[in-house]
Amino acid sequence: MHSFSSVGGAIATGTHGSGVGNGNLSTAVAALELVTGRGDVLHISRADPRFEGVVVGLGMLGITTRVTLDIQPSYQVQQDVYVDLPWEAALGAFAEIVSAAYSVSLFGGWADATLKQVWLKSRLPEGSVTPLTMPAEFHGAVATGDKVMSPAGDDLDNTTVQGGVPGPWSERLPHFRADVTPSNGDEIQTEYFVPLEHAVSALTAVRALGERIDPHLLVTELRTVAADALWLSPANGRDPLAIHFTWHNDPEPVRALLPEIEAALAPFSPRPHWGKWYTLTAEEIAAQYERMADFRALADEFDPRGVFRNAYSERVLGLA
Repeated sequence: MHSFSSVGGAIATGTHGSGVGNGNLSTAVAALELVTGRGDVLHISRADPRFEGVVVGLGMLGITTRVTLDIQPSYQVQQDVYVDLPWEAALGAFAEIVSAAYSVSLFGGWADATLKQVWLKSRLPEGSVTPLTMPAEFHGAVATGDKVMSPAGDDLDNTTVQGGVPGPWSERLPHFRADVTPSNGDEIQTEYFVPLEHAVSALTAVRALGERIDPHLLVTELRTVAADALWLSPANGRDPLAIHFTWHNDPEPVRALLPEIEAALAPFSPRPHWGKWYTLTAEEIAAQYERMADFRALADEFDPRGVFRNAYSERVLGLA
């Protein structure tokens, strides 16, 4: 049940997944079964014209009882970590850096001259278990040994195997091991998705707030996702850069900072992660989604009595 809940939540909010060629987990959905607000059991597949509106449904369309996912044969991944990537180098070659491996994540703060860590997750050729040869330096960042601690805290030993050791994708693509608390654990999270074409400008705008942000920040992660066609996916119609903030669990300063960050990102059409902290209004969010009106109509069709609506649906979708 825990695994289904995790997959179901990731699908419903259009999240998880990283890499310029990789869609989020929702794009792997081939079919769904759900119980609607009418009490009907519906089976929705890609052949249904409503499918792209249903997959990322935020729980507003019904209770998902079954998911069919596309699968592929298992494959090997190795994870190599570099430290102290100069921000200047990151901004100067951003597209090249985020395309350097199957999945790439950059970690750090905003006011420092360097980003703390770069994680390159490389997919090995089919059938191979031979490690790929990686350079000792990566755009000015230096390769580490076989282990770094959590980017959210140097005293947290919770990361998956690094050091270029090949292993199953399930043990390398996650940042954190399944047997421990991920990230820091005691935290608040925020994430905004902006078009990758505006990445450098968006990051520069947020860096101008670095002295305000960093005292309240555990770590920022920067990652990319491939575009998709799901109506409410943060990657709908565009390849996004995801700008993630893991905050100290100190709500009031975080609440005060979010409007400043959103104002800095406003020129770049930010979309918030549906399940994390933000202050954008339903009107501001709707402006970023061409199919929002269609989704609201779908919600009326599936749940005409508003069984699944609440304060959240009203605040972020305008569904009262």
